Amino acid sequence: MPVTKIADPPWMARVEEMTRRADELAAEMNKPEVASNGAMMVRLAREHGELEKIARLYRDYRGLMRDIEESQQIIDEPGSDDDLRQLAEEQMPGLLARRERLLTQLQERLVTGNEASIRSIILEVRAGTGGEEAALFARELLDMYLAYAARKGFKTEVMSLSESDLGGVKEAIVNITGEEVYMHYRFEAGGHRVQRVPKTEAQGRIHTSAATVAVLPEPEEVEVDIDWEKDVIEYVSRAGGPGGQNVNKVSSAIRLEHKPTGITVSMRDEKSQHKNRAKARRVLMSRVYEYYASQQRAQIVQDRRSMVGSGDRSDRIRTYNFPQDRCTDHRINKDLFGLQKILVNGEFDEFRAELHDRDLKLRLEQL
Repeated sequence: MPVTKIADPPWMARVEEMTRRADELAAEMNKPEVASNGAMMVRLAREHGELEKIARLYRDYRGLMRDIEESQQIIDEPGSDDDLRQLAEEQMPGLLARRERLLTQLQERLVTGNEASIRSIILEVRAGTGGEEAALFARELLDMYLAYAARKGFKTEVMSLSESDLGGVKEAIVNITGEEVYMHYRFEAGGHRVQRVPKTEAQGRIHTSAATVAVLPEPEEVEVDIDWEKDVIEYVSRAGGPGGQNVNKVSSAIRLEHKPTGITVSMRDEKSQHKNRAKARRVLMSRVYEYYASQQRAQIVQDRRSMVGSGDRSDRIRTYNFPQDRCTDHRINKDLFGLQKILVNGEFDEFRAELHDRDLKLRLEQL
């Protein structure tokens, strides 16, 4: 009788590729010429560290699948010992349940791997429409995020704080660091709206005010790794102008062109071709660094604009309704009651969990 075979999901092929890459990187880092290159080791170690997280899960999964197949073989084999078959049948539900848990972990790591590796974010809270009441609401949001960070063991640093006359917040910029910190805050970006009677309202009327939140991964220092053989075209010529007999007769002037960016650098000050090349490379390295750094800064500005919206009352991801003591997340149409525990204690975990599950489902559909 053939053994019942449990097939892997189609996306497992991508996990296998990532595991192979992790093994290749580990072998590469063991080479003496790589180990002696500090910059290369840092880059390879970083890539390996992220891939190894999913590779470990994959290896556990493969070991578990061997156990499942062995147990299934005992169950399917007509001549198996009765006691062994009974033991295998008793173990099988636990093995299959563990397989499902591992598959869920692998799926999650596969679709959120890059974001899960982010350990430092810049969180920005700004008062929107609503004057002083909006600033007071922005203060409560800031306190909520700091309280959440304290509960999760994240480190916080208030980098910039602009306060209003009544102690509200016009603008606050906070650095929050910790393991997978971006995964905890990523769904907070957007417009937040509050409905309540402001302290400044004499007639007891309910007002609606707004604040915006941006959640940005803190960029790591830009790494510039130029392959001088493959990435750069070098032109050598005779230096013109004053400089004596040597300058005119020897090809000492250097012009470098960085193919990925199109940046060029010319150097002809020195009589030595070697010195001109060394100077040109230093200048080219600096210009390429600034090129990628400016791109990174522009991307951050674009991300900030796209996530915070207009800051008016109609632009919102969540509404905090004080008369009804209710908080509504409009993306998942979910209500939580008890604004005190949400805003003061930072207990918005239920929102985060459902938003995460929804996001994971959408991403898996695209695999």
